[in-house]
Amino acid sequence: MRYQRGGSLRGSTHGLLVIASIVVIVATSSAQTRKDNPFFARVNSFSLFSAYSNDSSHILLGEAEDRKLLAFGAGYSRRLFLNQSVNFQFNAELVPLILEGDPTDHLTVTWSAPGPFPPIDVTVIPYTACRASSGTGTATSNGVVYTFNYADQCGRRWSKGEAMSPFGLRLNFFPRNRTQPFIVGHGGYMYTTQVVPVDGAGSFNFTFDAGIGVELYRSPTRSVSLEYRYHHFSNNNTAAANPGVDNGLLQAAYSFGR
Repeated sequence: MRYQRGGSLRGSTHGLLVIASIVVIVATSSAQTRKDNPFFARVNSFSLFSAYSNDSSHILLGEAEDRKLLAFGAGYSRRLFLNQSVNFQFNAELVPLILEGDPTDHLTVTWSAPGPFPPIDVTVIPYTACRASSGTGTATSNGVVYTFNYADQCGRRWSKGEAMSPFGLRLNFFPRNRTQPFIVGHGGYMYTTQVVPVDGAGSFNFTFDAGIGVELYRSPTRSVSLEYRYHHFSNNNTAAANPGVDNGLLQAAYSFGR
């Protein structure tokens, strides 16, 4: 009986030691995890992104309407300051492929009666959105009334180019959380193979943007984000025409780093 009681005591003591050891290991492991990675905030981040805008309008500075933008690029961020509330970063972006789409208006005018004017067949790039239309009109010359038929056909001209935004800042909030809202802004340039957004403008334009978004960390080193940006480009009066373009861009990105 003493042996059994002693064996039971030793067994209980052994069980308590095992449980205590497990608790210590788990606590130590948890403490180490919190110590090693208390934030979802990489020191150096790289990203791949795509951005699209289906329209432009006068949001802030731009005047040209119905301009589309499609961009594919990469970004780099360097952490500058981190605390429990914010993660402040330098951010730069390179866009090796950007497509800018301007509306076109193909105008044709033919005279149904002999008139003093030749037929018109011309394609122009309007400042505003193109409106398709057709009909019949009249014109008076030297007291004679002439009849003509006209038609406006809308199309789109795409210009290929590249862009870079070497000067940017980004501010993520609540860096301890997997889901982090952020604000971002950049300054840079855009170069296209044709003048944009109208004839008489330039192929080199200055750009700036500002946006808000949300970043979701899948792990401490990898994340995905979605944001909305106000994007503006214009040539700063370095060409004859400078209407400027305001786009609202939707941008999705995949980021990684350490």
